[in-house]
Amino acid sequence: MDNKRHIKKGKELSFFERYLSVWVALCIVAGVAVGQLFPSFPQTLSRFKYAQVSIPVAILIWLMIYPMMVQIDFSSIVNATKNPKGLVVTCVTNWLIKPFTMYLIAYLFLKVIFRALIPASLSTEYLAGAVLLGAAPCTAMVFVWSYLTKGDAGYTLVQVAVNDLILVVAFAPIVMFLLGVSNIQVPYDTVILSVILFVVIPLTAGFISRNYILRVKGAEWFENVFLRKLGNTTIVGLLLTLIIIFSFQGDVILKNPIHIGLIAVPLTIQTFLIFIIAYLWAKAWKLKHSVAAPAALIGASNFFELAVAVAISLFGLESGAALATVVGVLVEVPVMLGLVRIANRTTHWFPAGTNNN
Repeated sequence: MDNKRHIKKGKELSFFERYLSVWVALCIVAGVAVGQLFPSFPQTLSRFKYAQVSIPVAILIWLMIYPMMVQIDFSSIVNATKNPKGLVVTCVTNWLIKPFTMYLIAYLFLKVIFRALIPASLSTEYLAGAVLLGAAPCTAMVFVWSYLTKGDAGYTLVQVAVNDLILVVAFAPIVMFLLGVSNIQVPYDTVILSVILFVVIPLTAGFISRNYILRVKGAEWFENVFLRKLGNTTIVGLLLTLIIIFSFQGDVILKNPIHIGLIAVPLTIQTFLIFIIAYLWAKAWKLKHSVAAPAALIGASNFFELAVAVAISLFGLESGAALATVVGVLVEVPVMLGLVRIANRTTHWFPAGTNNN
């Protein structure tokens, strides 16, 4: 009975979380409207960009990530390396499965099923953009998805760090193999900047502030006052990020509604498929939900800054490949929120109170 009460209590949602789908829809509409009615807004923000990373968006993502980073007990990072099953699920799914299923699904839809709707040359470019997304697992937003599923913060950090290390050496060969192109120049400035902005800075801030608060105020104040004050910081940051992203992409959406819808189909199917593979694998291995959910969500989500940067450098700013990577940005948040909801409703699939990870 006590376990049931605990599970029920853990599922209680705040006002923002309860109606998150509504807020997301409103922010998407608001973002497109802002971009169309006040074009100077996205034009001004777009100036603040380095290595394909939008600094205003990076700041908002930092605000989303910090509430998770400040909860990391660094002893849990050491423990994560002693329990590698979650890392195996993440790495195998992301690097031995995901790029190849993305290619097959995108090829099936863009080159076969939608052949009458998309010119052949353009469908090839869309396929290239999809592959670039599939070969780049998430670095930043996964911390948000992990936070929303009450994931193990320390273990999630280790999962992301390991994926980043693999990405440095595996991204280019995989893309070259699947697309038949050579001499891909990985924009390491994008990779390095993203790691600094989305891992190093919030992790350092979280570590310093956590230790200071625990030393000065104590654990009880930290848990019951400080963390509660952070409250909906992650949700508010997510919604503001959506407004900015969709203000940038309003013209793309309005000028290419049919093709955006067609590209979104294989990307959405791929996202659900990768989540299901990793999530069910974690269930079969009896991992904790706090490890299983982030392990599945890392692969389902994409490092879109890297994908966009490579698409532009290889195929050009106005290319179909660049458009496909942008569609990946547009699709990701609504779809990932759906997966977060699925993960939160299936916590009972996983063992409670164990150290399996």
